[in-house]
Amino acid sequence: MSANEKPSFAEILAARGADAGLKFTEQQLEQFTKYYELLVETNKVMNLTALTEPEEVAVKHMIDSLLAYDEDMAGKTLADVGTGAGFPGVPLKIYCPELKVTLIDSLGKRLRFLQQVIDTLGLKYIRCEHLRAEDAGKNSKHREKYDLVTARAVARLSVLAEYCLPLVKKGGRFIALKGSKYAEEIEEGTEAVRILGGKIMSAEPVKLPGLDDGRAIIKISKIKATPAQYPRKAGTPEKQPLGSK
Repeated sequence: MSANEKPSFAEILAARGADAGLKFTEQQLEQFTKYYELLVETNKVMNLTALTEPEEVAVKHMIDSLLAYDEDMAGKTLADVGTGAGFPGVPLKIYCPELKVTLIDSLGKRLRFLQQVIDTLGLKYIRCEHLRAEDAGKNSKHREKYDLVTARAVARLSVLAEYCLPLVKKGGRFIALKGSKYAEEIEEGTEAVRILGGKIMSAEPVKLPGLDDGRAIIKISKIKATPAQYPRKAGTPEKQPLGSK
């Protein structure tokens, strides 16, 4: 590559991924590149992301999503709540093809974009569901049906737990990707997690290549069934978070 030739998205992702301990196959790099291209192109007509530069998308979207990966995900069912532009659900699916993913979002046009991504990348065992999280948690098709539930930048933990834990089957896990105020969120959200049948198992600080902004992955085990009255109707969890004084 000449001095003034910019690296490709795939080259940036491979290099930054290596810094984070991630290795990609050629097929995965091609899929991530197509995803990036679709994201940037669609973002011109629909607000999907504030980040469009290759380095930012590679690190702050793709690698950030993959920090939630662990080796026992293969073959598990995963629901990504409030998936937005597909983070972390789509990167996790590309990285772990055996994962069975359901992308849940309340906005139909975002899901149409994600269906285009799925079709273009040729991804299997991944589907889109047009639902509010509160409605998904009351729906027998989704309630306590998933081994894993993920959410990234959706709401504070005290609210997020009510969106996500009703979807996790007993013995499964809720994985929350959180920013610098994660310790404060855990303190105010622990009671909500308990009420909903969960137990906080760990909060692992994670570092993105080239950044030090205090992110963490919170892992919550589902130890008992969520009481039938949860989640409450749409809008209530945000206004009256469980366990708040």
